[in-house]
Amino acid sequence: MKKIALHWQIILGMLVGVLVGLLMTQFEGGKELVQDWIKPFGKIFINSLKLIAVPLILASLIKGVSDLKDISKLSKMGGRTIGLYLLTTIVAVSIGLFLVNVIKPGNSISEETRQELVQNYTGETVKYKEEAAKQKDSGPLQALVDIVPENIFGAATENKNMLQVIFFALIFGIGLILIPEEKATPVKNFFDGFNEVILKIIDLIMLAAPYGVFALLAALVVESPSIDLFQALVWYAFTVVLGLLVMGGFYMLLVWLVTKKTPSTFLKGISPAQLLAFSTSSSAATLPVTMERVTEHLGVDEEVSSFVLPIGATINMDGTSLYQAVAAVFIAQAFGMDLSLGVQLGIIVTATLASIGSAAVPGAGMVMLVIVLAQAGIPEAGLALIFAIDRPLDMCRTTVNVTGDASVSMLVAKSIGKLHEPKVKEWDDNYPKKG
Repeated sequence: MKKIALHWQIILGMLVGVLVGLLMTQFEGGKELVQDWIKPFGKIFINSLKLIAVPLILASLIKGVSDLKDISKLSKMGGRTIGLYLLTTIVAVSIGLFLVNVIKPGNSISEETRQELVQNYTGETVKYKEEAAKQKDSGPLQALVDIVPENIFGAATENKNMLQVIFFALIFGIGLILIPEEKATPVKNFFDGFNEVILKIIDLIMLAAPYGVFALLAALVVESPSIDLFQALVWYAFTVVLGLLVMGGFYMLLVWLVTKKTPSTFLKGISPAQLLAFSTSSSAATLPVTMERVTEHLGVDEEVSSFVLPIGATINMDGTSLYQAVAAVFIAQAFGMDLSLGVQLGIIVTATLASIGSAAVPGAGMVMLVIVLAQAGIPEAGLALIFAIDRPLDMCRTTVNVTGDASVSMLVAKSIGKLHEPKVKEWDDNYPKKG
């Protein structure tokens, strides 16, 4: 009997997880049962993906850069990658601002609901304000300082230091290009083999994906706040999700126009990574799967994917930047503030830069949102208005982040003649791969 494709297995796991979570909320002690006996398996699944994130970036980026054999190729690919990432981020913020100004979701928040939310989530607001204050007090060039690690082994112990790992891998790869080939070959062979081992580990981990997302979704359902709070924020959620859908359509249109790959082909190729991003809310945790899908199923040369995707998972947060724009204006509307065009243009700039600085982990966008609010003169206490519904929206915007990374990798590959027919056809989409 033919095996069910991975993306259908993941969808089934998500649906069963939601149903089990809803069922457990109807029984006394059901929430504790899920938290104690089901949620840990979801945590194990996420940890297993995070476990290989740093080794994957080191191996794939060093291999990708050294395979270029020419510094000019690296400069050409890097310029196009950064340029496309900035373009899509600016488009995302602009879409968010347009929709939030048209729909005006903040006008539906009543004073009573606002006070209830502020009271319930004041503690969370203080925590994020303190973290944002540390970043603001560190100076305008601190972001550049933070890119260069003082100890690569220390940097590799924390997934939030991914940009430092990428910097080291780029420098290491450039060093391999510049030394004589006979001396570079043994090192390159090691990283080639290391990369293959990591990719095989990904195949093994993905066998557990349906069970991992089942556990994550079941825990999310039982831990969600009351439905009354969600009803007060339904227009805000609608605005964010609509913006994310429009952004997804923009990606598919861009890919279709440039690469001639149909939207259905693109979605079939990237859907397992999208579903995993939705379940984990982490671009970093999803990176191994994104790289495998883009290379094997969308035809992007490994030379391109190993360079573009790790960088994208770190600096390209289109879904996050769109959400920050919507959230900032929504909070201003809830407090009865009218933002001028100049202030909203400032939000575009700040949200674009903040999304680049966001770590590829759940909830990181909330810290950067504090900076966006401060720049626009919006009370940071308004963060409390969106905490109740932030977790499911975090899942949605991470999906868009991953989709944006995949799209840009295809565009860059096409621009330099590195987009080929996929190695694996969708009708042979089984894990682990044969051979």
